[in-house]
Amino acid sequence: MFDPLLLRSFVAVVDCANFTRAAQRLHLTQSTVSQQIRRLEDSLGCKLLDREQRRVMATPEGERLLVYARRILALHEEAREVLVDVKSEGVLRLGVPEDFAAERLMPILSRFGREHPGVRLEVTSGLGPELMRLYRQGEFDLLLVKQMGQDADCLASWPERMCWVDSRSTPALARDPLPLVVFPVGGLYRNEMLHHLEMGGWRWRINYSSASLASVCAAVAAGLGISLLPERVIRADHQVLEASCGLPDIQGVFLALYGLNGLSHAGNLLKHQLIDLCQALAQPQSA
Repeated sequence: MFDPLLLRSFVAVVDCANFTRAAQRLHLTQSTVSQQIRRLEDSLGCKLLDREQRRVMATPEGERLLVYARRILALHEEAREVLVDVKSEGVLRLGVPEDFAAERLMPILSRFGREHPGVRLEVTSGLGPELMRLYRQGEFDLLLVKQMGQDADCLASWPERMCWVDSRSTPALARDPLPLVVFPVGGLYRNEMLHHLEMGGWRWRINYSSASLASVCAAVAAGLGISLLPERVIRADHQVLEASCGLPDIQGVFLALYGLNGLSHAGNLLKHQLIDLCQALAQPQSA
């Protein structure tokens, strides 16, 4: 095991060809540098420097060691720089709704990763109530969440237009009881669906449940049941149910952005990129 401090002194003496100038470069005394060279020579059992000449020069053994010494010191410096960069930029933790963890968000995160290679981005997707609970516990630096209304510390919010959706090819609306495709227990859309159907006196049953937006959309398209979904995720094989069908009009859902105080420079940049994305999605043409 080579001591990098000894190798650094050895390289400095060879480069300076002089113990005094090497000590000045290293901010050490000449005696300390001499002692370090002797320790290195004793550990290897050979002479590394020829001190008999006017200029201190490496012996054949010293020349061989010099190549490895430079490589070892370069690797030490590279490791230090990498760790300093990671420490300075750190980890950025983002919570997002399930339907944002797909193609709409990925280009932004990909660009962010290229522009900030020192940041380790940790993204968690899930249901709104659980995401909010984790944020309140300090588990996220930034959070996008679906909720009814907005809390006082919300940084920005956008209305999420909701609609009832059925299959275009195999409609389920006329069945009794009304078959539903839902998110798991605790999901915002599920809670609102069941509450309003109960209030309206509808007979219903849950035919399919999944935490995956893609699975919910596919189940609706296949005719397993109707569901309450954001207008912007409607597919060509879906049909939006009109108000005339008697289903309750459920609005008041917001996409809200939250962020901890003291975000890093990179964190603030990502925050503004998320705001731009949400504003674009809130435009009528993005539905």
